[in-house]
Amino acid sequence: MDAGVKTFTFGVHPKLEMMKKIVLMLFVGLLSLGTYAQEATAKIEFKSETIDYGEIAKGSDGVRIFEFTNTGSVPLVISNVKSSCGCTIPKKPEDPILPGKTGSIQVKYDTKRVGPIRKAITVTSNADTPTKVLKIKGTVKAEGAK
Repeated sequence: MDAGVKTFTFGVHPKLEMMKKIVLMLFVGLLSLGTYAQEATAKIEFKSETIDYGEIAKGSDGVRIFEFTNTGSVPLVISNVKSSCGCTIPKKPEDPILPGKTGSIQVKYDTKRVGPIRKAITVTSNADTPTKVLKIKGTVKAEGAK
């Protein structure tokens, strides 16, 4: 080294060093809160995701029930339930389903339509899987058909 050149090192001001530590601690704290918030969700588990009407007579009762349980840790809110056509009318629960509690979605199919039943019902909620598709199937037989 050249004897005439001096090197300087600059120390970090103690207040700046403290600010760095505080910012780091806040960042770690917020990160851990975000992780906790992701774990606290509603979870919807259906008893069955398909209802089979089997063979039913024209004009018979077309009402069926999809039962489910909220297995999550926060209330489950079903925001929308819609069917793939106008021949199926779903009815959602109006109140939130508390953790561990059960609820139901009523589906009414128009049994005046003869032929096969293959319909989808889309459920939208605040669950960890926000969209679920339920299915109904079966056959409506004409009057006097065997």
